[in-house]
Amino acid sequence: MEKVVIIGGGFAGLNLCKHLDSKKYEVCLVDRNNFHCFPPLFYQIASSGLVPANICFPFRREFKKMPNASYHMGHVKGINLEAKTVTTSYEVIHYDKLVLAAGSTNNYFGMANLNEETYGIKTVAEASHTRDEILDRFERGAICKDKTRRRQLLSFLVVGGGPSGVEIAGALGEMKKYILKKEYPELEPDDVTITLVEGTSKLLGAMSEKAQRKALEGLRELMVNVRLDTMMKGYEDKYVTFADGHREYYETLIWTAGVKGEPMPGMPKETVGPGGRIIVDEYNRVKGYEDSLYAVGDIALMICDGYPKGHPQMAQPAIQQARNLARNLNGDSFTSKFVYKNKGSMATIGKNKAVADIAGTSFGGFFAWLIWMIIHLISILGMRNKLSVLVNWFWNYMFYSTSLRLLLRPTKFPRRRHWGD
Repeated sequence: MEKVVIIGGGFAGLNLCKHLDSKKYEVCLVDRNNFHCFPPLFYQIASSGLVPANICFPFRREFKKMPNASYHMGHVKGINLEAKTVTTSYEVIHYDKLVLAAGSTNNYFGMANLNEETYGIKTVAEASHTRDEILDRFERGAICKDKTRRRQLLSFLVVGGGPSGVEIAGALGEMKKYILKKEYPELEPDDVTITLVEGTSKLLGAMSEKAQRKALEGLRELMVNVRLDTMMKGYEDKYVTFADGHREYYETLIWTAGVKGEPMPGMPKETVGPGGRIIVDEYNRVKGYEDSLYAVGDIALMICDGYPKGHPQMAQPAIQQARNLARNLNGDSFTSKFVYKNKGSMATIGKNKAVADIAGTSFGGFFAWLIWMIIHLISILGMRNKLSVLVNWFWNYMFYSTSLRLLLRPTKFPRRRHWGD
């Protein structure tokens, strides 16, 4: 029985685990976290709409259904393609076939200090940290007597006009328009500034013009300042420098402007393409290692007709690539080329506000929001999680109120050096 090691337990990695033939392969999944999560709802963690447990599910619980699958916690420190080994924080794992499904991470486009100065919603940890910072600013603003300083504390900048940026900006806009008067009576809406900047001329660049227009209208209704054709060049001492040279103060900068492939130590330079993604053929095989090395999902760069820069780094391409690779591996021959079937795109702006491009049709409003909610709900692992999310969404819809606005500060000591980051 061959041993398949899969690095990354996101949409691609977990789907591959589920579809590989358990009679033919021993599957080992490596991930720094011991759970699968649902990234499309990270923004709801950051905005206190949900808690991490609502959208995360333990690998070991899921693997009860997979007799030949095992989970190994660890951060990948090195890959030796000649010896066929993966070195993690804690062990060395041998493999017959290796699949890279580690996903993507934030891309700061050369602005190195942004990693330490800005907040993100790319992981559960980042989203939780961002939530704490947002709540901290509101609590501090509520007790600040200096109006100028209060406005500084409550200045939020979202960089990036893709789905993540639009969704977190919309969530902050809902807090400003509806939550402030109920839970922060000390504050006025004018005290809070929410700005979204996008370097191109439109929001949601991959969606239709109708969806882009509705998203822009929805954000402005939620009192979000949207600036298009606005490039950020730096962020230092809370001041943002824009491409035209002017500077503005923003206490909290939330970065959603770009992603790149998760770095894989030990991969030859010739296998890594633009954006840090691993170059693969139409079967998701890495050139030169076709019999033993594969990449799927966000980290894979498959250049083909219609996708000269690779497929979108989203859930559906990842899931479809994983299932197609499993089909080829199970069949002992690579006869099924990957062809992406675009099932549409969606983004939500707020309550009753969403946009969708599905089957060649673009629509928005309540119906789009309802479909968005149903699709996301059924995609979350675990019946208990589905019910928890549904209850939270229903309560928030009815009352704009939640018990989840908890500021949770982690303790500093003892330092967790043994976690091997």
